[in-house]
Amino acid sequence: MVKKKKQVPDWLNSPIWSSSSPTLTSPQYKSRSPSPPRYDDRIATNNPSKSSSVTSSDSSVTFIRPEPSLQTEIVRDNDSSSASVVEDVSRQSQLLQELSKKIINLGELRQLASLGIPDAAGIRSVTWKLLLGYLPVDKRNWSSELSKKRSQYKHFKEDLLMHPSEITRKLEDSASLKNGDQISIGKGLLARSKIPHGEHPLSLGKTSIWNQYFQDSEIITQIDRDVIRTHPDIQFFSGDSAFAKANQDALRNILIIFAKLNPGIRYVQGMNEILAPLFYVFKNDPNEDYAVNAEADTFFCFVELLSDFRDYFCQQLDNSIVGIRSTISRLSQLLKQHDEELWRHLEITTKVNPQFYAFRWITLLLTQEFNFTDILHIWDMLLSNPVGPRETLLRVCCAMLILVRKRLLAGDFTANLKLLQSYPPTNISHLLYVANKLNSHSTR
Repeated sequence: MVKKKKQVPDWLNSPIWSSSSPTLTSPQYKSRSPSPPRYDDRIATNNPSKSSSVTSSDSSVTFIRPEPSLQTEIVRDNDSSSASVVEDVSRQSQLLQELSKKIINLGELRQLASLGIPDAAGIRSVTWKLLLGYLPVDKRNWSSELSKKRSQYKHFKEDLLMHPSEITRKLEDSASLKNGDQISIGKGLLARSKIPHGEHPLSLGKTSIWNQYFQDSEIITQIDRDVIRTHPDIQFFSGDSAFAKANQDALRNILIIFAKLNPGIRYVQGMNEILAPLFYVFKNDPNEDYAVNAEADTFFCFVELLSDFRDYFCQQLDNSIVGIRSTISRLSQLLKQHDEELWRHLEITTKVNPQFYAFRWITLLLTQEFNFTDILHIWDMLLSNPVGPRETLLRVCCAMLILVRKRLLAGDFTANLKLLQSYPPTNISHLLYVANKLNSHSTR
């Protein structure tokens, strides 16, 4: 009698984990074709038209189903496609029902969202805000809470994005009014003798607004470069249109304000990639009030999201128990736990250090490994899973390795590194199904 290898658990022996084409007939998540372009130009529509609205019992929230041309491309046989449509309609109805309640059951919402949020405009926007704690579960408090937060963001913009010359002018105008002096209309310039030393452009004082301005200039320049490079193939983020420019300005404002409010981290290259999905989802909300205030809403949700991952961006914590190296080590242990044969081949036989590929996977929340549409579906799971986004992210990363295990086991150092640094197109429903399997087996 031949014993089964202990390294591979029985549940992994199914060919489903390494099949090149999806075998699931009722996937939980919509997915693109196995060989898609890097990004889907259809989600690049500058101003998507909306149709067939569905309104909840709360008149302030309207969910509108977008045109079929904005839906995620699905390539399946007719039976499978029909089953998916029925499943999406059912889940959409359940989500709308939960979101229409006066007090939302967050646990129930998490469970529904973890199965995938249908691509009906507005549902994902409100659900993400609830999952990130930006919206309270009691809908009666939504209006006051949103008003307070948006007002706070307005003050952030006024205080932190103002040019030092404007600040100096306002301070002088305020002082003149207090002293009863007349302000020369049209001039707005200070006499040389009246400029306080700490507010002079050449001042090197630590409290000097000009000195701080010049210190911030390097970070702002980096932010400008990264914002322009954000998803260049999607018209929503790039191009010469006024719409794209306005969206770039919003990303820029959020990143600058975050950097100034968080001096311990400031801005780290790649934060723009994490910010982009949030802003895209909120800006495309059919609720006009939500779309107009997408910049403010995105800022606070970005802060909430990074609160779980901020340690990865702090270089001083790289070698600590909460740092990125420790997290990558946990990914390695997770793979060893679920597929020791693959772990041994990667790290011992071919000596592929997980840092060579997992650093980008983890710090950028997989935003560089998949097309934009698939990123949204992956984030549905990251934000809704009860174990939290950090642990869920590791399980998705582990599932990514398991899905290509046959190719990895057959590859050497060069082939495997190339494969993992340029992850192949895959069925997202398949990937997240495996991640959920890891989830259930990890908790036993």
